[in-house]
Amino acid sequence: MSEPRVRPDPAFALLDLYEDALPEVYGYLLSRCGSRVVAEELTSETFLGAVTACRNAGAPPVSTPWLIGVARHKLVDHWRRREREERGLRLAHEAETVDPWDEELDALLARQVLAELGAHHRAALTLRYLDGLAVPEVARLLGRTVHATEALLVRARAAFRVVYREKEGRDD
Repeated sequence: MSEPRVRPDPAFALLDLYEDALPEVYGYLLSRCGSRVVAEELTSETFLGAVTACRNAGAPPVSTPWLIGVARHKLVDHWRRREREERGLRLAHEAETVDPWDEELDALLARQVLAELGAHHRAALTLRYLDGLAVPEVARLLGRTVHATEALLVRARAAFRVVYREKEGRDD
């Protein structure tokens, strides 16, 4: 009787490649992001992501060019995260100077109000006004039609105003 065959973990191929690939991956990332700290973090994310990815069925053989591809995806994810954060900061700053409802909104109070709204209203308002997405993009993300999303935003803004005005009058 033969013993069942055990397939070796493809992640072990990363160990063999690690010392040679590490400077390549790090150099690739550093030359594109310009920050040692970010390059180190993304290099770490690349190798952790590569371990998971190489274990997937149909994954290509582990190689330095493949790791550079993983690093490229991690870098793009980093840029997207950073853009979302900066967009949120810009919108928060703009909310302080430009008020969509012709009244001064208190940022802390607005966050409290958002937390009290239903998930569908909170999601719509956050995607539209904090993330700065266009209505069609909000609709796509919420799995709704553009018309239904516009109606949802109208109801969400109305609900926000009601709760905001209630809270604005209280000192708790």
